[in-house]
Amino acid sequence: MIRTVDSPTHVSAPVLAAYSYCETVTGQQARNFAYGIRLLPAPKRRAMSALYAFSRRVDDIGDGELASDVKAARLEDTRALLARVQDGAVAEDDTDPVAVALAHAAQAFPIPLGGLDELIDGVLMDVRGETYETWDDLKVYCRCVAGAIGRLSLGVFGTEPGARGAERAPEYADTLGLALQLTNILRDVREDAGNGRTYLPSDDLAKFGCSAGFHGPTPPEGSDFAGLVHFEVRRARALFTEGYRLLPMLDRRSGACVAAMAGIYRRLLDRIEREPEAVLRGRVSLPGREKAYVAVRGLSGLDTRRHTSRLTVRRRA
Repeated sequence: MIRTVDSPTHVSAPVLAAYSYCETVTGQQARNFAYGIRLLPAPKRRAMSALYAFSRRVDDIGDGELASDVKAARLEDTRALLARVQDGAVAEDDTDPVAVALAHAAQAFPIPLGGLDELIDGVLMDVRGETYETWDDLKVYCRCVAGAIGRLSLGVFGTEPGARGAERAPEYADTLGLALQLTNILRDVREDAGNGRTYLPSDDLAKFGCSAGFHGPTPPEGSDFAGLVHFEVRRARALFTEGYRLLPMLDRRSGACVAAMAGIYRRLLDRIEREPEAVLRGRVSLPGREKAYVAVRGLSGLDTRRHTSRLTVRRRA
């Protein structure tokens, strides 16, 4: 069982200001993430915002216009900042609000901050321009940039006392992160190609005649692009199914948060499956009203109960 630590009832003004900065960053930049964390009580919501703001900083370095060697140096500077947080060496009056908020969150909750080291490792893979031959190769990257975020988030959520199989909660959180990341990869295949990045495994691209890459609004000539997308969608769905085993282990509002975030990506996956070539014409997204609907479903517990009942049927079978 993973318990959360009760947050102090009093939070100092400098720390609240640092959290406020992180929540602003999250609200402005986290298109899907923000819908989920709104469902959390304030201490958990603030902690998740601190995790997001630090992760956003790492991602922004990797996605920026700087030379590769400069990016690598800045990522190592960020790793050094993380080490200060891990060592308890960030004071409340530190000039970096993200570091202040993250340090406080790490004191309030058992967050495995080593996951942020993994995130930096994953972004360094982007900086080096690594490509992936097989799904097993790509999973290493996905675990760094997304599975680690799932495990970090679980440190904030905790698991319910007596939850069945709770010792596997980090595994399920990691798997759910992989599902979200593979959905992202499918959604952004054209945008990533424009930035010189290819994430889908070379083996899969070759199997469906897509090794030429994605540089326009239409698939490579003679390819089975729809077949490739449907193949990856099935892989993502299997990951979602496994990762959803986490939901019954969480308290109501943490489960609602996870169900909302995962539900938004599941609906994105549905859209991509229905119209595979849409990802080559632009970014596939959900309207705000649909995201809000998914969030309400999460808070109502509908998704958690549905997936719990499916697991119960499977166990009986």
